[in-house]
Amino acid sequence: MRAMILDQPGVPLRMVELPVPQPGQGEILVAVEACGVCRTDLHLVDGELPNPSRPVIPGHEIVGRVATVGKGVTGFMTGQRVGIPWLGWTCGECRFCLSGRENLCAAARFTGCQIHGGYAEYTVADARYCFSLPDAGDAALLAPLLCAGLIGYRALRLAGESQRVGIFGFGAAAHIVAQILKFQGREFHAFTRPGDLANQDFARSLGAAWAGGTDQTPPVPLDAALIFAPAGALVPMALRHVEKGGCVVCAGIHMSDIPAFPYEILWGERSIRSVANLTRRDGLDFLELAPRIPVRTEIHRFPLAAANEALGQLRRGEFQGAAVLVTAQQ
Repeated sequence: MRAMILDQPGVPLRMVELPVPQPGQGEILVAVEACGVCRTDLHLVDGELPNPSRPVIPGHEIVGRVATVGKGVTGFMTGQRVGIPWLGWTCGECRFCLSGRENLCAAARFTGCQIHGGYAEYTVADARYCFSLPDAGDAALLAPLLCAGLIGYRALRLAGESQRVGIFGFGAAAHIVAQILKFQGREFHAFTRPGDLANQDFARSLGAAWAGGTDQTPPVPLDAALIFAPAGALVPMALRHVEKGGCVVCAGIHMSDIPAFPYEILWGERSIRSVANLTRRDGLDFLELAPRIPVRTEIHRFPLAAANEALGQLRRGEFQGAAVLVTAQQ
């Protein structure tokens, strides 16, 4: 099979030919149809994630068909379409796993980081951490749901019942969260890089009550702010726009340092919290909700061999929505 592999940080991914892997106990072999290109993949390539395996095949927004069912697997059959997310394995025994917080498991292993991911024609996954997906439709349109959608959904959950939500960084996750907010009848305000009129227009097309640069002030105080851009400087900026009792949710797996800020902008029972990974419950709930909205993803397709170009365009902010690698099986 063909795969794009990361040998070490700071170097381009390399196309290789590898044997098709075989599933072990409790695993399924998946023929990859499409795999989203996530900002987390950039952090992996840049060496900003802790304890990755190397060499490793990146990719954790995977949509494909079950090619082989391993021993002991129930609930999946050959030919079935499945999704494989970032969370690939947890111990099931620690205090976090036993209290519904498996996303915080210290022994957790992640797809495309410690487990080979979806920048390949085939991948193997623990069946317990895979999701059933609709059989019909375009696999590439589903791929962003497996991380941009799931992490955005968890970030929104942590924001509680906030009615006025600011979204900082209007990329793949934001354009899905925006659709959830509109469906739920909540108001959202979009913050982009200063002068990024294209993404501001994109946010308005999805129902934003206001869209502007991070150098601008929204017309009303916010109940919550979701930060998807990996820029720590946005945290105090968001705090200044959040009403008393509101929260700022940092949704990325990596962020630059947060600069010092005056206590007065935190005072008033404002809070800052992070999102760490996802739980399988998040996945089940979001994937049940998405078709009811229905969520429509804005994607830009790249062949598997163009993974480096897709990552480069993502880094430079050259498209709206999400990048997706497609294989010949799509």
